[in-house]
Amino acid sequence: MAKPGAPLKISAILKAQNILLDIKSSAKPDVMRELADLVFSEGDIAIKEEIIGALLDREKLGSTGIGSGVAVPHAKSPRAEKMICAFGISKKGIDFEALDHEPVYIIFLLVAPPNSQSEHLNILARIVQLLKDPALRQALRQAATAQEILNFISAQDA
Repeated sequence: MAKPGAPLKISAILKAQNILLDIKSSAKPDVMRELADLVFSEGDIAIKEEIIGALLDREKLGSTGIGSGVAVPHAKSPRAEKMICAFGISKKGIDFEALDHEPVYIIFLLVAPPNSQSEHLNILARIVQLLKDPALRQALRQAATAQEILNFISAQDA
């Protein structure tokens, strides 16, 4: 975890096993389920379903498709004991009802415990800031391995 006062880095919460290089789903709820499957084991089905519900409830407030082919679905859940992060690439693009009405190719899924307001907002801001870079977005979309994605993010997440 980050030192007190130090911003939490994306690379501290995103692990290779939580990266999906080719999302198969084409509908928003299915994409969230596919990414949640990376984070939760078979024994965590009830927790996973509650978290997916929280993500979908947050989506009802307004799309987390922020434009430029990026979505950052996020929510808070009492079922999240710590910050949960998953990452996926869609090769074909997903209609995420993005602000620019364009398909989404890069998805960062983030779930935080209810008591992590500052940490949650800081990591969201960090993700959005990083993904403003067109070269990084392109590199992420072309990455061949989860480790490449982690390397690209870590290099920019200083």
